[in-house]
Amino acid sequence: MTERSPLAPSAFPDLPPIPGVTVRVACARYKNWDRCDLTYVELAEGTAVAGVTTQSKCPSPEVEWCRDAIPLGSARALVVNAGNANAFTGHRGRAAVEAIAARVANHLACNPSDIFISSTGVIGVPLPIDKAEAGLESAFAAPACGWEDAALTIGTTDTYPKGAHVSAMVSGRRVELVGIVKGSGMIAPDMATMLGYVFTNAAVEPALLQQMLSAANRQTFSCITVDSDTSTSDTVLAFATGKAGNVPLASMDDAGADAFQAALTDLCRQLAHLVVRDGEGASKFIEITVEGAESDASAHRIALSIANSPLVKTAIAGEDANWGRVVMAVGKAGEPADRDRLSIRFGATQVATGGLAVEGYDEAPVAAHLKGQDIRIGVDLGLGNGRATVWTCDLTHGYISINADYRS
Repeated sequence: MTERSPLAPSAFPDLPPIPGVTVRVACARYKNWDRCDLTYVELAEGTAVAGVTTQSKCPSPEVEWCRDAIPLGSARALVVNAGNANAFTGHRGRAAVEAIAARVANHLACNPSDIFISSTGVIGVPLPIDKAEAGLESAFAAPACGWEDAALTIGTTDTYPKGAHVSAMVSGRRVELVGIVKGSGMIAPDMATMLGYVFTNAAVEPALLQQMLSAANRQTFSCITVDSDTSTSDTVLAFATGKAGNVPLASMDDAGADAFQAALTDLCRQLAHLVVRDGEGASKFIEITVEGAESDASAHRIALSIANSPLVKTAIAGEDANWGRVVMAVGKAGEPADRDRLSIRFGATQVATGGLAVEGYDEAPVAAHLKGQDIRIGVDLGLGNGRATVWTCDLTHGYISINADYRS
């Protein structure tokens, strides 16, 4: 991993084991590096699965495989390859996915459709089947490891491992949820924007787990952006082993369903923020809240227009409260807006209102706010009750440096 992001947490959190989940890592050497790059997660029989995947029209065969398998609702294993996205690789890429699924299914004596696969890294290079199969054999024999090892192994340009933990009470039982995620660039909210995996010991029926994950995704992973670019490989999967002993959740009307939904959303939000805080070259974490829009959807699109603007992002990198660039981003979003009702704030300071700069506003607190690492921009359109919050990072020369050298 490269130099740690200045926005990174001080340490990887202490994440508990999840009954029914066993994690192992191995070195398949997908790239010329001396690190583990294959993660193998074995799941207990009866594990439910749900997932959301990229909306890219050029998805990897791993994404297509998961799309076909998710509706079946059951999972026995997860395999994540790092260093090779296996996307835009034609029939050879599909053959690699089928070979991995077959090898793991044979090892576990289960159906290939119970095996979930992700790959991340360089696009356009077929995943070498011989390395994948050798890596799997090493993983099968490897000792079980902790979540930090798994989080490190799934990373590519990430500068730190990312994980989070929450718990909830469901029908009198404490259930645990653990998540790991990778992502640093090619991050845009066209579903999930990276690879993320949630594991819980709760008993949740697959259809409800899917409903809950989709709802959590809309408020979290689909509200982050680093560079507006949607990956070919974006996947978020949730696995519920049922080992907590709670009465299985089958409907949002069931006791404890609301608590589990809140916990899942909280976990996904934490993971989503960790991705933004590791944005390639990032030095500032930016929260953008748009209110007063005609609808929540409209507010969301306007917030993303601001978050994805290179001019806004470079202004924040330069600690310049250039609210004119925010006006520009609102105006180009293609959503209902009225220049003469528009208000803008940086931090707690109103800098523009009613279509005009606030006369004589004190720039000192704005300058102080922009020197910090956590930046807040607020926009009020004055049109309705629509509201949305998205999260992004600034744009520095570090982003160029990282991506100019990516394939080498």
